[in-house]
Amino acid sequence: MSDLPRGLADLDRSELAVLVPELLLAGHLIDRAGMPHLIGAFGRDVMRDIAIDEWMGASPVYSKRMQRTLGFEGDSVVTIFKNLQIDIGSPPQFMDFRFHVTDRDHGEFWLDHCGALMDVEPMGPDYVTAMCHDIEDPTFDATATASNPRAQVRPVHRPPRVPADRSPHCAWTVVIDPGHPELQVPAQAVAIGATAAATIELDPIDPHDPGLHDYPGPLLSDLDFRQWSASALRRIAEEVCLQGHLLALSFLASTRNHVDTDDDARSFSRRQFTGVAGVAASRLHAALGLGTTQGDVAAVLALSPGLLPTAYTGVHVDVGDRVLVRVDRAAPAAADGSWPTLLDADHLEPLDAIVGAVDRRYRCLAVAAGPGELVVEVVRGDDELPVPDDVRLTRFSTGADFAFTDRGTPVALRTGPR
Repeated sequence: MSDLPRGLADLDRSELAVLVPELLLAGHLIDRAGMPHLIGAFGRDVMRDIAIDEWMGASPVYSKRMQRTLGFEGDSVVTIFKNLQIDIGSPPQFMDFRFHVTDRDHGEFWLDHCGALMDVEPMGPDYVTAMCHDIEDPTFDATATASNPRAQVRPVHRPPRVPADRSPHCAWTVVIDPGHPELQVPAQAVAIGATAAATIELDPIDPHDPGLHDYPGPLLSDLDFRQWSASALRRIAEEVCLQGHLLALSFLASTRNHVDTDDDARSFSRRQFTGVAGVAASRLHAALGLGTTQGDVAAVLALSPGLLPTAYTGVHVDVGDRVLVRVDRAAPAAADGSWPTLLDADHLEPLDAIVGAVDRRYRCLAVAAGPGELVVEVVRGDDELPVPDDVRLTRFSTGADFAFTDRGTPVALRTGPR
């Protein structure tokens, strides 16, 4: 048990390179976990409005964080495209963004595969239009404000697909022009930018650690995380998990506008947390080749994106004679009302979803629930528990079973006319 990874610090470079794409995909599945509940309660239009609010609130904030973390701050098309490569809204391969840069102010991107479209297309053209038109128009521009307020992201073509098998799935231009109206940072992003998740300082990347540690050069066709240093990958992993917390906080803030009580809003967020936690745990368990021992369940808990980074969440996993999850009620996440605050003695569903992904016989019991700390023990029963409904609903996404492939060595993309 003692030699199994129990957190980011225990993973080697190759394991971290596997983990980072998984965390990006898990962040994308946050919407797949939350939006079905909104559709059921309020219908498509309210779901659409909350989705617009949540992405406009979170993406400008976490885009700027990633620019600073990896040293590619700027105001060019290349800066915008680099952000899209390390964004939970566009996890690699599942949302297969391809890029062309004409010059610093002009570029194009297209999606050879859009996992989000594969999820929504079976629901009919009205849902496709809600996602690919109503949601994307304001949120793409909102993301661009993290780089240049004079940037405009506009469609060349997009779904509903005509013909039905059209490929690429969509195509867009990005143009920066001083004559464009200046985009304002969305009010939603101003509010989310004041949270602890937006402002927390994490451990810096060690520039002497072997491998890449920043991204200031040309735009690459893909990011091969195996080329990055272990220190950089740990920080990227933490930033990606913060992206998820920022998106979840933005979801919660918008949902509050459509419900009667704060408890109602938190209930939607808890179901969101449960659904994505269970699916992410299943994928992490398989990706890292873990088994079903107590050490394995501790590893999956310690790497669950909803419980990272520990400097923000205050969640720690102890492994000894038993596995304990400790939630510090004074951690920065507590001030935000983020996911860890949804856990209490009577609401352990997200943790149950995580441990149940390792073995359906595992479940969680609160052993202490004071104002300063929640302590939860992982126990193993005799009977298998059913997969939670929230996890089943999230598994509707094709991302639940998506397989990453090895694309070889990335190349620097040529700049100039197509």
